[in-house]
Amino acid sequence: MAELGGERVEIRSASKIYGSVRALDDVSLDVAPHEFVSLLGPSGSGKTTLLGILGGFIQPSGGSIHFGGRDVTFTPPHKRDIGIVFQNYALFPHMSVGENVAFPLRARRLPKSTYAERVKGALAMVDLAGYEERGIAQLSGGQRQRVALARAMIFEPRLILMDEPLSALDKQLRETMQIELRQLHKRLGATIIYVTHDQREALTMSDRVAILKDGKLVQIDAPTRLHDHPANAFVASFIGEATLLPVTRIDASSVALAGAVLKTSRPIAPSGDLVLAIQTEKLLIEDGTGAPERNRFSARVTDVVFQGESLRVFLTLDDGAALSLRQPSHYEAARRIPPIGERLAVSLHPQDTIIVPKTDG
Repeated sequence: MAELGGERVEIRSASKIYGSVRALDDVSLDVAPHEFVSLLGPSGSGKTTLLGILGGFIQPSGGSIHFGGRDVTFTPPHKRDIGIVFQNYALFPHMSVGENVAFPLRARRLPKSTYAERVKGALAMVDLAGYEERGIAQLSGGQRQRVALARAMIFEPRLILMDEPLSALDKQLRETMQIELRQLHKRLGATIIYVTHDQREALTMSDRVAILKDGKLVQIDAPTRLHDHPANAFVASFIGEATLLPVTRIDASSVALAGAVLKTSRPIAPSGDLVLAIQTEKLLIEDGTGAPERNRFSARVTDVVFQGESLRVFLTLDDGAALSLRQPSHYEAARRIPPIGERLAVSLHPQDTIIVPKTDG
């Protein structure tokens, strides 16, 4: 199966209103050809509504959608020439694997003489070579997901939409499929827009992640940028594992927290309520090296939770604020954690001291 061309997608001020509810609120977004973009947000954020508008299943209340420069705002789904992978896979149980995969070719009335070769190529792409005669009931969840992918790709669409296709899989298989999807995207070259509520999934697979909240686009960025430079408190709390603590601005590069002065290498907003976003993996147990650039403070250990590859240590500051850090669970790291009730010296590098506005505005 040949590498697919990527489609440019332009979303212009898209909105969707249901009565008094604004499910999507003036969202604009450009997706480059060959790009993998995830739409991420909590339930009710508008991500599935936006995907439905892109697929033609939902008509927008305002705005426009363009594929490759063509206005497709009111083009029906079957004329958009896009591949779609649904959350429940939407496979036909009475058809074989090969018949399911070939269905888009029949729907488009393409020459039957091409079916066998194209089905073979699509199944090989998802590591299901030789599965043409299998029944859907004979497949595992991961194999059904691959069949749905092969069906979406067989007519070589330039754009593929995916609606939480991994959500029904168990954790280990889901993580394996995330890597496989990432590698498959690199081989295909198609543009992929992917809906998920799983932060780790979005960060693992995407070139960029678009964060939605209450129907609005809050931030879109590369995964590392999104994690390390959140636009506000919502993004900081939603991406990764962060504790948000109110702080008071002292000047352009420092804030006060529980009597301690913390320095940051990042710009601080000149006004408004601010919070310190402490990511669990970046809060360090002091090692006694006395590195002068670190921000240091002390807290009391309230609990230590074993989570397999890591330990999560829960702490309380003198003003009662709660926070936590994460350490590897191997012996050398674990032995640095004092018993519950004792104090622990911790620190943050200035470049990891993230100060963000408390509100979206």
